Amino acid sequence: MPIIINVNTMKQSLLATLNQEQQNAVMTDSQHTLVLAGAGSGKTRVLVHRIAWLCLEKRYAANSIFAVTFTNKAAAEMQERIESLIGEAYLNGMWVGTFHGLAHRLLRIFAKQAGLPTNFQLIDSDDQNRLIKRIFKERKIDEKQWSSKECAAFISTQKENGLRAKDIALTDPKSIMWQKIYTDYQAICDRVGYVDFSEIILRTYELLARDTEVLDYCHQRFTNILVDEFQDTNYIQYELVKLLAGQSANIMIVGDDDQSIYSWRGANADNLQLFINDHPDTEIIRLEQNYRSTGNILAVANKLITHNQQRLGKNLWTESDQGEQIAVYVAFNDIDEARFVIGKIKKLHEEGNNYRDCAILYRNNVQSRLLEDTLLQSAIPYQIYGSIRFYERQEVKLALAYLRLLHDSNNDNAFELIINTPTRGIGEVTLSKIRQFARTEHISMWQATRQVINTKAMAARQCSGLARFIELIESIHQEVDTLPFYQQLERIIKVSGIYEMYEQEAGIKGQSRLENLDELVSAAQQFHQTYTKENPSNELIDLENSSTLSVLESFLAYTSLEGKETKKQSDSVQLMTLHSAKGLEFEHVFIVGLEEGLFPAQRSITDQHKLEEERRLAYVGITRARKNLTLTLSELRRLYGKEERNLPSRFLSELPEGLLQDLSYRAGANLAKPQAKQSYQFDDEAPDQAFIEERKASFIKHQVENQGYTLGRKVMHKRFGEGTIIHLDGEGEHRRVQIAFVNEGIKWLVIKLANLTLL
Repeated sequence: MPIIINVNTMKQSLLATLNQEQQNAVMTDSQHTLVLAGAGSGKTRVLVHRIAWLCLEKRYAANSIFAVTFTNKAAAEMQERIESLIGEAYLNGMWVGTFHGLAHRLLRIFAKQAGLPTNFQLIDSDDQNRLIKRIFKERKIDEKQWSSKECAAFISTQKENGLRAKDIALTDPKSIMWQKIYTDYQAICDRVGYVDFSEIILRTYELLARDTEVLDYCHQRFTNILVDEFQDTNYIQYELVKLLAGQSANIMIVGDDDQSIYSWRGANADNLQLFINDHPDTEIIRLEQNYRSTGNILAVANKLITHNQQRLGKNLWTESDQGEQIAVYVAFNDIDEARFVIGKIKKLHEEGNNYRDCAILYRNNVQSRLLEDTLLQSAIPYQIYGSIRFYERQEVKLALAYLRLLHDSNNDNAFELIINTPTRGIGEVTLSKIRQFARTEHISMWQATRQVINTKAMAARQCSGLARFIELIESIHQEVDTLPFYQQLERIIKVSGIYEMYEQEAGIKGQSRLENLDELVSAAQQFHQTYTKENPSNELIDLENSSTLSVLESFLAYTSLEGKETKKQSDSVQLMTLHSAKGLEFEHVFIVGLEEGLFPAQRSITDQHKLEEERRLAYVGITRARKNLTLTLSELRRLYGKEERNLPSRFLSELPEGLLQDLSYRAGANLAKPQAKQSYQFDDEAPDQAFIEERKASFIKHQVENQGYTLGRKVMHKRFGEGTIIHLDGEGEHRRVQIAFVNEGIKWLVIKLANLTLL
């Protein structure tokens, strides 16, 4: 029996749950509307109710609706809400989806007009990379000098900017080379019917720009266009929306220029202003009432973002309570910072809060490692949102596999993982033969490989590749055998070719992999120092079976257990980058690493546009919090294998000091921006005095032990002159420092006897 819908009742209910600004957005009769929707202001609700209003009140056909969002998750949520609000019958006629999903749908309908076979094939980034490598071989291009992934990124960027190979401005040898590859690549794609991710949008745009019949069809059908997250659109997406809308369609764009944080992948926040410029009659509706956060959290966010000059402007407010002050903790080092954050989370859980309501946000993925270690030691479950656990990351597993094989040549898993990475011309056929030989002879693959080489059981070319690998591992073993294992690991990463391989990987991903390798060495050094301090013999006792483990064996066991794939737990602390946090919300949010050079990032400090995006990223992080917000920074941080003393982030000095509460062991921390001398005073009272006293005692002990001698510190010696500290070792009277002198090379000196002057 069909469900009978009472349209009048539904129309009334559409507005009943909306505030005045939301109602204005839903009911507007303007042809061009910009809904400037602040964080937590209910923009999805407005979009869904607007679509329902168009169908029920304005009597538009469901198939006139063209609604675009950026992720499949967001599209699915919108479809679900529309169906729940007005029924499946309306939803079935609408086009609701992502840019790529809806453009792909158009290409399927008009494949012939788009110059594509009807059965054209979508290809992913791996397919794209393989195709470019094939072109490299045909053109005899050396892959060690030219990165296929960088070339793929170049082609995608050009397409997102609406450029074909012939349109590219040639400025240097690299762009000339990439243009040639782009030309060959697209010729192959067109010939066999391949369509990559970026091509979907560009090909659709070109179809509409070229074919007036197809464009007329779209104009007649899609009379209502709605676009979510408009601040994240790139050039070609904006141009596509303009073409689809034409002169007659009603178009509503929803966005927030204060949450534009994806310029590194082509997003252009200026598209909001460009829309206003292209349509002077645009009605701007601001959604400023926030339904997520407390008053204090919003006040802090509002004050911070006012320091950005390029914005359309809005001010979030709430009917909720003011809530607690924003906690600020100045740790003396990154270990203290991690322990403080995890200690707070543990206390929240003891008070009845769920772990899943706690989120730790950081600027770079590499910062997760120390937080993961501390959570693991505290037996607190956690999940990495939108990423992989540190010890499960490809580059980390690869480096550890080299270390494992170096100390246990019979480890077949490590052998298989590294034998042809980086590429050494040892293919799957060769590997399969070795595997079979090892199985038949009941020996390890390492032993089987040596026998194959000695007996020349394979072709000369295959034996040569295998021999080079064996020689590499044995030469590394001879070179690093007497070094501490963390120094072995550092040397392995460089000599094996891993570092060079990832240096050639284009963009942020390649840089992130290099940072993770540096952080792995740092983690190994920290592990070594901690355990050798407690066990001078360099051996640990396994209490379960009374066996002894070397520090290296303990570290490898630890990384295996930490990296082991675990079942998804419903109640886990959430760790993620600030970029990944967009669109999410949590009861308790911890933003860590608020230091100059880290957040804002060093590369953004001298560029006004980049600095404003960093500030928007901080704004996004702050507005994820519903109830509590804690901001932390560290006076001393070991990152990428180096210890650095950073200044507090300028963003801290831009917050209203009356809403901040200092939870550090010493109140009145100077959180002024680097160029300022102003000191900000905070509340002296800390809620957990025992916890603070413990931190204070730990800090004093740390200061006494270090006596000001830290990595990177400049010193002066009466005989050797000026130098830089590059290593520290020992305690008390036996504490030593390794110094790289400008004129006298590297020397170890006992601090007590050296009579050094700190510079």
